[in-house]
Amino acid sequence: MSADLAPVIAAGTRWLLTAFPPAPGAFSQALAEAQARQAVTLAAALRYPTLMDAELLHLLGPGGSARLDWLTGADHRHDADAGWRTWVDETVVSWAACLLAAPALAADAHHHLVDRGQAGELTRLTRPGDHEHDAAPLLRHPDLLEPIATLHRALLLDLLDNENAALG
Repeated sequence: MSADLAPVIAAGTRWLLTAFPPAPGAFSQALAEAQARQAVTLAAALRYPTLMDAELLHLLGPGGSARLDWLTGADHRHDADAGWRTWVDETVVSWAACLLAAPALAADAHHHLVDRGQAGELTRLTRPGDHEHDAAPLLRHPDLLEPIATLHRALLLDLLDNENAALG
């Protein structure tokens, strides 16, 4: 995966943690951040698999968080530190929400990157335990993630199905 995706990964992770805050405490914050970052990293690698894709992203821009904010009822018009929101990629965040809500889907998506030789360790995402669920109950709640996940779920499932067909 390209280092050029770092701003999109950071912004997507921050958006998820802002919209679906972790349980109180530093340990919960760290575990929730690890899960969100793994989901956004995997989604970004699937969405922008080549260096050319990442370069086009930088040229055209990721789109920002306006629709995601509207869906979750967030009002950030008066947020002085809202510049990071311009780096939020709606599709990447939607795919990350899909992956957080369904660990089996996350494992399937991770296998696709393993097959390409692009995967890192994503255990907190693909095999969450009680600690992960306790640290991020909102971030892991399928019903709460559904409005975000449904935005681009079909595109993610098509991508994974097409890759399954190509590999099989």
